[in-house]
Amino acid sequence: MKIHRQGILPITLFSALLLLIAAAISAVFSLEDWIILFIWVSTGTLILLFSMFFRMPNRKMYRDPNAIVSAADGKIVAIENVYEKEFLKENCIVISVFMSIYNIHVNIIPMQGKIEYTKHHPGKNYPAINPKSSELNEMYSTVIHAEKCSILIRQIAGIAARRIYVSVKKGNEVMQGDELGIIKLGSRVDLFLPETAKINVSLGDKVKAGQSVLAWLR
Repeated sequence: MKIHRQGILPITLFSALLLLIAAAISAVFSLEDWIILFIWVSTGTLILLFSMFFRMPNRKMYRDPNAIVSAADGKIVAIENVYEKEFLKENCIVISVFMSIYNIHVNIIPMQGKIEYTKHHPGKNYPAINPKSSELNEMYSTVIHAEKCSILIRQIAGIAARRIYVSVKKGNEVMQGDELGIIKLGSRVDLFLPETAKINVSLGDKVKAGQSVLAWLR
């Protein structure tokens, strides 16, 4: 299991804390052997589970200039017609992907192009599945411009995920399937597409970052 570089420090600190607690309990209290074994096995399990939040996807990315692939692993929780007022300033179709604690949290570039705009927005921490999160939570907006259109990707922090890391900057040329960044712990990604896009998913569908085609450009 390959770990994202943004996970090294939190995993190290979390592991050190749990190991210190387990060692202190084992040393201070007179416990039966099976209880001590249970403590250490539980400690190792918790460290492994925490590490999985930062695992990197090991998969072949789908590439097609007419396709918009999912930026995140998760479940489609919204497909709506909206007016995007931050940058695109036009009517769009927004597709929202909710990432549970079990999903990979590394996000992927959904379309080849050039990074036209990036902005971090501080905010609240509503549960990411709550529609209010798209407007009020901490978020990071990234716009990719290509020959056919521009799209906006909005990474949204959730009730536990309060750190968004983005690995691209304005002016970068990016390829479909490249890394966009990571949202630590559970979260949500909204993708704003042109109204003319042909949607390829339905509510409730489970999608994979870099592989599932959300829409076709036309």
